[in-house]
Amino acid sequence: MKRQTDYGNRIKEQAGQDVVILLQNWKKRARRLKIYRFSLCLALFFSFTALTAVLYYQVDNSIPSVLNVRAGQEQSIYLGVPAQAQIVSVSESGESNIPAGAVEIDLSREVTFKTAQESSYRMMVKLFGFLPFKEVEIQVIEDQSLIPVGVPIGIYVKTEGVLVIGTGEFQGQDGVSYSPARYVLKSGDYIRKVNGTDVTEKEAFTDLIEQSGGETVTLTLERNKEIMDVKVTPVQDVNGSYKIGVWIRDNAQGVGTMTYIDSQGNFGALGHGINDVDTSTLMQMEDGTLYQTSIVDIKKGEDGNPGEMTGMIVYSNENVLGTITSNSSRGIFGICNEKALELGVEKALPIGLKQEIKKGPAQILCTVEGETRYYDVEITAVHLDHDNVNRGIELTVTDPELLAVTGGIVQGMSGSPIIQDGKIIGAVTHVLVQDSARGYGIFIENMLEH
Repeated sequence: MKRQTDYGNRIKEQAGQDVVILLQNWKKRARRLKIYRFSLCLALFFSFTALTAVLYYQVDNSIPSVLNVRAGQEQSIYLGVPAQAQIVSVSESGESNIPAGAVEIDLSREVTFKTAQESSYRMMVKLFGFLPFKEVEIQVIEDQSLIPVGVPIGIYVKTEGVLVIGTGEFQGQDGVSYSPARYVLKSGDYIRKVNGTDVTEKEAFTDLIEQSGGETVTLTLERNKEIMDVKVTPVQDVNGSYKIGVWIRDNAQGVGTMTYIDSQGNFGALGHGINDVDTSTLMQMEDGTLYQTSIVDIKKGEDGNPGEMTGMIVYSNENVLGTITSNSSRGIFGICNEKALELGVEKALPIGLKQEIKKGPAQILCTVEGETRYYDVEITAVHLDHDNVNRGIELTVTDPELLAVTGGIVQGMSGSPIIQDGKIIGAVTHVLVQDSARGYGIFIENMLEH
């Protein structure tokens, strides 16, 4: 009888243990299921966030912050985004058939309207018709025509002051290394004065440092658009010359392409600014000169290795083409002389605004092997609100003759005008290093805003 009781107890104990194990397994499965659900929700959340961010970027890139339209002309705009827009303000000058607050514009369809002379508007865009998204400034501009040029030019730019490239060490008369300018000057600084005396050339700067006789000098410089004074004490090097240990530059030269000549005899070129090769900063220009140049060699571009056009520039008065008056992020600009005006042999073309550019065939005008002619390209993308003003247009060279000679886009072609549907729409600015046939361009309206 006792054996039966013990056996029964063991059965109950085993059953209890089985129940405990089942409960433990159920709890483990429940925890795993909870973790799985949490992970799934987290993955869905991040996927949704990423998708929303991508959609936001695409829509934002499709809606320009500034939209230029021609004065007094009926024109169409098609942005193709799921949004409604409403004019929220109109300038006091002029009249428009789009009164403030009275017209809803469906941006998913083609919209046609006419603007008055010298008027400006602000347009509120609402996603899906109710979610405020961004304001668009509509600027009314006068229509104009430009002569596309596409001819190589030599560029000489004199800096405003002397540009600091960097600091370094030199050996003093005691055999010790010195670097007086370290922690005082920075790459990208423009030194304007030494002890109150203006400096515009490297030689003048070096002479003023030498004349200090080792006494502390005050340098007036511009850093990040702020004027400031700093002090530095020159030290004699092994040759007895006083130095502060700084690398400087007072000019820049290069080869590019002239984009256009306007009706007033002004030119635009490059489509991007002249940056210092070492500091990558936009060079502040005191004055500049444009020279006639001839291409003596073309290094063909390859994937991963961009090509280059080498030009020969003779810095003589006979070769001067004009004066450079501005070096901006949108290009270099200035005034043509009679010799430069003779380069504009092409017929003047109307400008094409960015909202009029289409994906598809286009042409660029450039000079290769001594001949200025049009070559075929393909517009592959148009970024209406790109953060980088020089990369609103993506293009691919398709012309077999140009590809055979240059491999696509090479250094020196910057500024080559881009033509589509009989309008000048922009200029070539960059090449993709990994694919020399592909590159970027700037909208012509951006160049005209310099």
